[in-house]
Amino acid sequence: MRDDPRRRLIDNYPWRIDLETRFTDMDINRHLNNVAVARLYEEARVRFNHGLWRAHPTIDRPHYLIGHVAIDYLGEGSYPAPVTVGYGVGSIGTKSYRTAMGLFQGGACIGLSDAVMVYRGPEGPAPIPDGLRAILEGWALRG
Repeated sequence: MRDDPRRRLIDNYPWRIDLETRFTDMDINRHLNNVAVARLYEEARVRFNHGLWRAHPTIDRPHYLIGHVAIDYLGEGSYPAPVTVGYGVGSIGTKSYRTAMGLFQGGACIGLSDAVMVYRGPEGPAPIPDGLRAILEGWALRG
């Protein structure tokens, strides 16, 4: 993640959300702490998926399991400035896809995160349906 220069540019993320930071997000050094940063990525991931389902009611509501989460911390974030999380689909496999997210504050990229989202059927992990796959392909990371 860290070595991919396109990940550090907000314009390469097809979906973005502005999120407020909270007083309780600070560590003893007055920076956004690692748990708060993970929460910001999670909030963006959940809102993207919720919005995706609401925008495409013809597909069954997708259910996911988190298979893996990775976070690279590139800079310090601070309270009370808001952050922008950029979101794109990094790659799509048979039963899962990888998110590609960037965390920006004051125009600077302060972090990157990937998460593997495993599609869940009634019996557990299952192939991503063709309709959902086509929609996810439309949200591919640019660059």
